[in-house]
Amino acid sequence: MKSSVSARLNADLLDEKYEQWCDDPRSVEENWSAFFEGFELGNAQSKKKGASASSGAASVPAESPAVDEHSLNFRGKCVSLVYNYRTLGHTQAQINPLQDSAPRNPRLELSQFGISEADLGREASTQFFRGGQKMKLGEMIEGLEECYSSKIGFEFMHIHNTEVRNWIRTRIENRFSDNSQANFDAAKALKWILESELFESFLGKKFLGEKRFSLEGGEGLMVLLNAILEKCPSSDVKEIEIGMAHRGRLNVLRNFLQKSLTTILYEFTPDYVPAIVAGDGDVKYHLGYEKVRELEDGEVRLSLAANPSHLEAVNAVTEGKARARQRIIGDDGVETDRKQVLPILIHGDAAFAGQGSVAEVLNLSQLPGYRTGGTVHLIVNNQIGFTTMPEDARSSAYATDVAKMIEAPILHVNGEDPKELVWAALFALEFRQKFGRDVVIDMYCYRRQGHNETDQAAFTAPHIYGKIAKKKTLGQAYKAELVETGTLSQDVADGIQSSIWDKLEEGYQTMREMEKQGDRSVFSGSTAEPQPPYSHAPVDTGLPLEQIKHIGETLTSVPEGFNLHPTLAKRFVPRRRDALEAGKGIDWAFAESLAFGGLLMEGNAVRLSGQDCRRGTFSQRHAVFYDNKTRERYFPLRNLSDDQAKFCVYNSLLSEFAVLGFDYGYSLGYPTMLTLWEAQFGDFSNGAQVIIDQFIASAESKWQTPSSLVMLLPHGYEGMGPEHSSARLERFLQLCAEDNIQVGNFTTPANYFHALRRQKKRDFRKPLIVMTPKSLLSRAEAVSDIDDFVAGTCFQEILPDDKEFENPEKVDRIVFCSGKVYYDLVQHRAENGIEDTAILRVEQLYPYHEEMVKALSSQFPNAAKYVWCQEEPKNMGAWSFINPLLMETFDTRIRYAGRKAASSPATGSKAMHKKEQKSLLDQAFNV
Repeated sequence: MKSSVSARLNADLLDEKYEQWCDDPRSVEENWSAFFEGFELGNAQSKKKGASASSGAASVPAESPAVDEHSLNFRGKCVSLVYNYRTLGHTQAQINPLQDSAPRNPRLELSQFGISEADLGREASTQFFRGGQKMKLGEMIEGLEECYSSKIGFEFMHIHNTEVRNWIRTRIENRFSDNSQANFDAAKALKWILESELFESFLGKKFLGEKRFSLEGGEGLMVLLNAILEKCPSSDVKEIEIGMAHRGRLNVLRNFLQKSLTTILYEFTPDYVPAIVAGDGDVKYHLGYEKVRELEDGEVRLSLAANPSHLEAVNAVTEGKARARQRIIGDDGVETDRKQVLPILIHGDAAFAGQGSVAEVLNLSQLPGYRTGGTVHLIVNNQIGFTTMPEDARSSAYATDVAKMIEAPILHVNGEDPKELVWAALFALEFRQKFGRDVVIDMYCYRRQGHNETDQAAFTAPHIYGKIAKKKTLGQAYKAELVETGTLSQDVADGIQSSIWDKLEEGYQTMREMEKQGDRSVFSGSTAEPQPPYSHAPVDTGLPLEQIKHIGETLTSVPEGFNLHPTLAKRFVPRRRDALEAGKGIDWAFAESLAFGGLLMEGNAVRLSGQDCRRGTFSQRHAVFYDNKTRERYFPLRNLSDDQAKFCVYNSLLSEFAVLGFDYGYSLGYPTMLTLWEAQFGDFSNGAQVIIDQFIASAESKWQTPSSLVMLLPHGYEGMGPEHSSARLERFLQLCAEDNIQVGNFTTPANYFHALRRQKKRDFRKPLIVMTPKSLLSRAEAVSDIDDFVAGTCFQEILPDDKEFENPEKVDRIVFCSGKVYYDLVQHRAENGIEDTAILRVEQLYPYHEEMVKALSSQFPNAAKYVWCQEEPKNMGAWSFINPLLMETFDTRIRYAGRKAASSPATGSKAMHKKEQKSLLDQAFNV
């Protein structure tokens, strides 16, 4: 570009640059920005202005207006200064309450822009800042400092969407001139802070040495939460779903969800016993709670998810619960667009930066099957993780940098400025409601105590904790400030404090009195869901024949003019039609669809999600048909009847942790829906082990939160190597106790059909873990007759031998197995003419149905040898779990047939696999 901007320019280039500038002034060079600004102002003055920047491209004359080049250069420098403050102002914002002043960023020094002190008196008005308001350069810098480098640091220039970015910029730059803070209620903010502060102080005095993972030093969190809550009714928010770790949880339970004070206090007493019907309970700072808060403008339902100590693991669960609630209250339509249920996730700074699950959950935020309309993330930035300082905990500048991956705006806020905290909270809620996107508030604060109340933080951070020890508490400092400025009188301020303390004392005395009297009504507000005991009683899960045929016909039909893929049209659909007509040959995927269809027509919604599950990893399901020419989608299971329930099937992101957590949360929030998560291969569930261990297997015992989630895990030894053979059945069986989960390895499509339907047909809820097959999906013998699906049929936990024995008394060996190996055993027996061995299938490994095992075995009265056969190595699979159970059933030694113990699930050699498979089959009949 030539130095003289007044020279005649190529008209096409000029139009191109102007269009670019209209969309985003930052996207063109500084001199171009200054030129176009001068052009706009010049046209406005001469009343010959063309289309404005907001209306898109306009015709720009090839010759520029006569503007002094020196002035344009200065204006260009001013524009550059504005952009740099918007981009870098947060780096010198006064956000850290442990610093007296923030270090200046040298990149924002005047010399960096070719500006001198002498220029401060020059007029520097630009439409890029406060709408072109006339001001001197010095005034502009003061305004920029006030907006971008005060008690809130803003990061938003990474957002590509111009509308979003400009909306944020306008809110930031007008926040001191648009009366947006005029209604700030200092007395209310003081009350929120003192409630939090005095609650912690009270617990510390009454229960000396007890762990409570206090919020001390981070009381500003209660300002953020309460400011959001008060604005919810006028913002169309009816419910809030909250997920958080343990720090500050008791404070949130008491002062935000308003859990009974007497209950919380009683949980600290030495003789406290959980008021639960079954299970083991959990520590008080892991428990969930629900409450409807009555506010001046309406009511808001609050729900805090129970969580383990695995910090960010609860995030996905909370998102799933939120989406389920949106579905239940009708918040997923076009008109509401998920504005009525608000997810709030409360994080620690070290965990937000360090836990990979955070990125996985952020990645859910805009995906069709997982979107919740935006989440407000509140980070309690203690500036330390346990004992680890930020420089040892992350490679990024901020703990929040991972949120930039979804272009979330980030507000770094000083946690000891209540007015700014309220503004940030209201900004976050307004942004979420307008754009349906995530927003992050990074509240800088500190931990007044160590990791817990018995930890000495000064061991590892003496300098920081020396500062903290000298600081007044936020409540006392803010109280003194309000009195000194005349905002509150001393009597009013003292009255707020004494009123809060008196309530705490009153609650404590009430608790002590109830404790003396043995009165346990203190727990009357429990949100636990006790379950009826598990039962092996059969449940009729069959369907009327006419309904099966109707569902089958719908599954094998497409709209007129729909171009189904030739392979599906010639093979997949005709195979299903033939099976329906013949009344036999119903395969695994067809049985699954029939189960879904029956539930949908009975009013039970179905949700299936996972990697590639619409088609199915093995191209078996085809829950969605795609037009071969247009890729238009058709969902047969959404076209069963006019009044059917909703069917949802989603291909997930490439994640196990977040997606399984989300679907588990969904199952909690929408208990009448059949919710299923499918792993692409069973071993992929390894990536979600925290969700399995801390939630699915133990949540009912810890928190009395039942779930009927179904996990589908492809499993079976097909010579595919160590990574895609085993779904690690042994890990699930190791978690089994107290009838907590159901674990199955089915052999027939009909039994799979009944197991799925059984999830919605009993009066108790239990997660179901299914070792789903691979080769059995298409194996000719692994099919069921239509008679196995009709009314009067049910799930069978143990299946008898299909072979008809002429002389059952001659059978001296019973081989027990589960899953795909059954068909290999049957084939081996037939090929070798073996007549003295029966094969029984344990379809449901847990809960173990001992009576049925005995009943089926009694058909062979002379059997003296009992064998367990499996494909997995001896230290894996079901052997270690089932062996003691069978030994107790038969009071004799159980023989083992299978692969030897190994460190890897399977060999990578096809030839070695075949050799091992032949060996274990031989063992089953000879060991």
